[in-house]
Amino acid sequence: MKNLFDPALAGDLKSRLQRLQSTAQRQWGTMNAAQMVAHCSAGLELAFGERRPPRKLIGRIIGPIVKPLALGDDKPMRRNSPTVQGMVMTEEHDLAAEKPRLATLIDRFVTAGPAACTTHPHAFFGRLTPDEWAVLMYKHIDHHLRQFGI
Repeated sequence: MKNLFDPALAGDLKSRLQRLQSTAQRQWGTMNAAQMVAHCSAGLELAFGERRPPRKLIGRIIGPIVKPLALGDDKPMRRNSPTVQGMVMTEEHDLAAEKPRLATLIDRFVTAGPAACTTHPHAFFGRLTPDEWAVLMYKHIDHHLRQFGI
């Protein structure tokens, strides 16, 4: 299964990231390119345990049911998939600053491996293993690059 621990897949994501331009038009959602890249960085910070949004009741109820469906295969995330509260970027960001920040976080995730993943529960899915975090982070970044046609 595709996951962000794979250096080749991480390299592919970073290569795609470098092709992203500030003029790129989103195919769904509300964030512009710079906001999306900042959002992806925030997702990796979530995986590292540096962000800890609270668990929501709906996630506690259906998260365990949805988790194997979302993380159990290589199917890409669907358009307009729900976002963890507080992770949608509404303030302006600088794409030129955000792209290297995300690339650095991707490298950190690959280099640190499973030991870097938090044991803090995901706000929707609950507890994730390092392998589940790696699948989710790959799918998440891929999803948003596809959102901008990359």
